[in-house]
Amino acid sequence: QVQLVESGGGLVQAGGSLRLSCAASGRTFSSYTMGWFRQAPGTERNFVAAITWSGGYTYYADSVKGRFSISRDNAKNTVYLQMNSLKPEDTAVYYCAARLAGGTYSYWGQGTQVTVSS
Repeated sequence: QVQLVESGGGLVQAGGSLRLSCAASGRTFSSYTMGWFRQAPGTERNFVAAITWSGGYTYYADSVKGRFSISRDNAKNTVYLQMNSLKPEDTAVYYCAARLAGGTYSYWGQGTQVTVSS
């Protein structure tokens, strides 16, 4: 069982930066692939980025490549999403999620709002 709590969202101007954090409970955090997703009003929840349990592999949606960076600190049971060069279209509720290798994302946080003003 993993419980996830996101933080770090807020209001930022276009071109600015934010760093989201996702704190996980549970002693097996390091076993999970962690992902970030986002959902804008009236749209589906979409994949943003993911990182494998060791941090050795990362994956990004095309829309955020070169601007966002995912990382994790297994000693702190935390995954991060550094977001740079933010655009108004990045406005959404951002969720972190966890899955075991080969599985589906089974654990989700409550989300944190990111709003980018133009």
